[in-house]
Amino acid sequence: MIDPTRLFDIPYLQRDNFPLEDALVTKVNGVWEKTSSEEYVNKANAISRALLRLGIKENDKIAVISSRNQTNWNILDIGLLQIGAQNVPIYPTISAEDYQYIMSHSEAKYCVVSDLEVYNKLMSVKDQLPLLIDICSFDEIEGCKNFKGLLALGEDDSNQEEVERIKDSITPDHLATLIYTSGTTGRPKGVMLSHNNILSNALGSKDRIPFTRDERYKALSFLPICHVFERMLIYLYQYNAVAIYYAESIDKMGDNLKEVKPNVMTVVPRLLEKVYDKIFTTGSELTGLKKRIFFWALEVGFNYEPYDRGFFYNMQLGLARKLVFKKWVEALGGNMKVIVSGSAALQPRLARIFNAAGMAVMEGYGLTETSPVISVNDYRNRGMRAGTVGKPISNVEVKIAEDGEILCKGPNVMLGYFKDPEKTASVIKDGYFHTEDIGRIDEDGFLHITDRKKEMFKTSGGKYVAPQMIENMMKQSRFIEQIMVIGEGEKMPAAFIQPNFEFLHEWAKRKHLEVGNTNAELVKHPKVIERIAQEVEEINKKFGKWEQVKKFELTPEVWSIDEEHLTPTLKLKRKIILAKYQDLYEKIYRG
Repeated sequence: MIDPTRLFDIPYLQRDNFPLEDALVTKVNGVWEKTSSEEYVNKANAISRALLRLGIKENDKIAVISSRNQTNWNILDIGLLQIGAQNVPIYPTISAEDYQYIMSHSEAKYCVVSDLEVYNKLMSVKDQLPLLIDICSFDEIEGCKNFKGLLALGEDDSNQEEVERIKDSITPDHLATLIYTSGTTGRPKGVMLSHNNILSNALGSKDRIPFTRDERYKALSFLPICHVFERMLIYLYQYNAVAIYYAESIDKMGDNLKEVKPNVMTVVPRLLEKVYDKIFTTGSELTGLKKRIFFWALEVGFNYEPYDRGFFYNMQLGLARKLVFKKWVEALGGNMKVIVSGSAALQPRLARIFNAAGMAVMEGYGLTETSPVISVNDYRNRGMRAGTVGKPISNVEVKIAEDGEILCKGPNVMLGYFKDPEKTASVIKDGYFHTEDIGRIDEDGFLHITDRKKEMFKTSGGKYVAPQMIENMMKQSRFIEQIMVIGEGEKMPAAFIQPNFEFLHEWAKRKHLEVGNTNAELVKHPKVIERIAQEVEEINKKFGKWEQVKKFELTPEVWSIDEEHLTPTLKLKRKIILAKYQDLYEKIYRG
């Protein structure tokens, strides 16, 4: 069997060598609808034929804005890639103005939306999109063309020969997609990724994920497929004959996990934090011996090491798994073996405790510009170390610059930024992509990320502060959901903190505090401020005096994507947060 060289080769490889009845599965009207490998290829070809009949040519751009992952996204993706067009996925949660910017900048000719909400948002800026020919929807929307109509237009296979001719002409280096970075500052940049960029990354990552095609595996997918992390893994799942089930929504994840019983899923750390918080709250409500056993098991979990644990610890771990952790596994469907975590730093204690429970959490690292994976942990062959992002994958070279910046070279490095050769030249030098992340490689080859180069700042005393490292440590507190460390040019570091309101309300109730029902009332209560100050003071001990958070202010709002505190990948929009809380900044430093 020959390895694929273009992304659209993957479904054909699956169909011809290890066909699945449930290659792609989406729940429609309460029923899981399965698409086989054969149907997948046939429908993708129908889409290719339809797009050619609509006048789509090689290198035309088609924007796709979907609020949920679904089978039709993949069918469209393969259908347009194999006629040399480019998929421009757009986060549904960004503003209508960003829709307009990305579609104008990419020169998208068509746009496929998922539902009425996205459609209405797009229609609000349609008059500013003169290049946009038409809109199509996966859902039925009155007055909008439907995806079923595209499939119907492609039923006639009389132009399949043209599809095959174009397919044969596409090289591995052909542009496959434009992915616009969510951007913590400024306008999003269009990252140009070729077929080879993404495919080399999938093939380079396959040795880190323990799949064998002769075994039956299921993946549950819910991270946005418009993000290159989930998208690359979707291609990797297909390559490895893993059946892909698309979760309905984050709210229905619990139900979907029990229905699908997956073996693997990808997460961002925030999801694992929420799962753990829910488990912790449930355990806190136990009484007597059950409560003592629960907290004993947590302590065992937090001391977990993947190797060389010793007989006594292994005996404790086996007992903790039997008495407590098996219920965690059951809550995630009962068959979960691998959880791949990316997009942000994972708290080492969470990596330890989920691995102790028998679910291998493998933290990785990468960027959109690197397709995305640079390194990832692997619990086999002594390839895992909590607190690191693992070792670089086989076809990626990593080195650390003199100033600590992580540089990488490999076939996964992007072609460049669309229409921005100057910016491209500023980040790719001598073949190495400059990540703007600071890190180190330890004596065993594990990569440690310490901060974002451009987010480091200097206090008025001339001391450098790495905010991300402090923030990640502070978020280990159950009281702190989000935190942004500030203090550039000031005499000391400080912070804005968004408490974990769900936990904090519960805590206040247990302490019989009269705090009112709103978050605004809660964050002003002296006992709440005092308790969070204790958390900050305790965590401060892990840092040098010059980088300790000396003051903080609590914010009553929940930081969110919609309110523009966070990017779609849940990173802090630092400039916007600073502007939103300028009054708190003045209170801290001028008050």
